[in-house]
Amino acid sequence: MAKRPFVAGNWKMHGTRAELGQVTHVSIETETIPEVLVALCVPATLITRAVSASPGFLIGAQDVHHEAKGAFTGSVSVKMVKDAGAKLTIVGHSERREMLGETDAQVRAKAELAIDEGLKTILCVGESDKVRETGQALNVVAQQLEASLPDRVTAPIHLSIAYEPIWAIGTGKVPSTGDIGAMHGRIRQVLEQRYGDGAASIRILYGGSVKGSNAKEIFAIDGVDGALVGGASLEADDFMPIVHAAAAGVKA
Repeated sequence: MAKRPFVAGNWKMHGTRAELGQVTHVSIETETIPEVLVALCVPATLITRAVSASPGFLIGAQDVHHEAKGAFTGSVSVKMVKDAGAKLTIVGHSERREMLGETDAQVRAKAELAIDEGLKTILCVGESDKVRETGQALNVVAQQLEASLPDRVTAPIHLSIAYEPIWAIGTGKVPSTGDIGAMHGRIRQVLEQRYGDGAASIRILYGGSVKGSNAKEIFAIDGVDGALVGGASLEADDFMPIVHAAAAGVKA
């Protein structure tokens, strides 16, 4: 990995005040691993507490609304998560696209709002098993990315892309190293077409059943600049081996 790798955990709908010790554990251990940028994206209810429990550590939100404000009961805006202390947000996660019907246009709007507020932004794209079986995965993900990318001059300095094969999330299945490399290469092409030389600063993360046992192999793939980690990020003892694997890849 040529860039400083980025390993971000997504707690999804898990975590209460009782689990803040896991955040503290990760934040303390990562102080001695400067080779890797590490973050945890926690539920909105925990953002402020997590920031307090881990000063200086990168805490993120899991989502924001695609409008800046308004009559959207139960939703959380970019300004709200920033006010709570978040320095990062995920947008376009496959679970929101698939389960809640979020569109590329909405994901793009979220990314633009987040970038305008100076938040680091992880924009997710990925294909279903059905799409993969048709042999059109590269084209479908490229089209999804093109429609979701923010049209901002400053986008590259804030943006990371997470490739999530939907069929691999939480299933234990992982695409072949060749498939991952090919997809990351295609994503890089789209970024270069949109942002030119600025695309060089954008990390492309892999997300989909990343664990300590397979992280080394994944990080060795050309074009993989880090990982978006789901279930394995809930416990520090499961998450930190992934961070250490990323660090080892830098030193290799």
